[in-house]
Amino acid sequence: MTEEIIIAGFGGQGVLSMGKILAYSGIMQDQEVSWMPSYGPEMRGGTANVTVILSDNRISSPILTEYDTAIILNQQSMDKFEQAVKPGGLLLYDPNGILRHPERKDINIYKIQASAEASKLGLNKIFNMIVLGGFLKIKPIVKFDNVISGLKKSLPARYHHMLPDNEKAIARGLEIVEEVQKI
Repeated sequence: MTEEIIIAGFGGQGVLSMGKILAYSGIMQDQEVSWMPSYGPEMRGGTANVTVILSDNRISSPILTEYDTAIILNQQSMDKFEQAVKPGGLLLYDPNGILRHPERKDINIYKIQASAEASKLGLNKIFNMIVLGGFLKIKPIVKFDNVISGLKKSLPARYHHMLPDNEKAIARGLEIVEEVQKI
């Protein structure tokens, strides 16, 4: 099994953290892992993306031009990465701020109203965990227990009081992800 993932959005949306949690989870499952972040000089509001590869075999290169999965959190990322999803692959997106929805007919498309749900819960900082939960519902490539352990490892100790909220957010994402197109 090899899963090549791009997670893309604005800085401050937890894109890199989501990738790091997936990477830690893969390590805990004795998988080969690559985590390669890319972001602009802005701390918040600039573009950010991360490539994560989880594999049972050795990873030859962390540099990819096509992905099994794209998790898209803004319009710029939709414009840039929709065409990079392999035919038969998965595109998961939050429609908040998306003006042009995915148009391809040869990929599986899901949406998750994570931004709206995080706002409704009053927990905007856990938006990315709602998205992660939705992804894991569609593709359970890592075990839930390992995700929680990865979350503990990637969150600084000063934020460990938020672990229960993060767990609830992941669980909520499992519930609210919606199929748009299944091929």
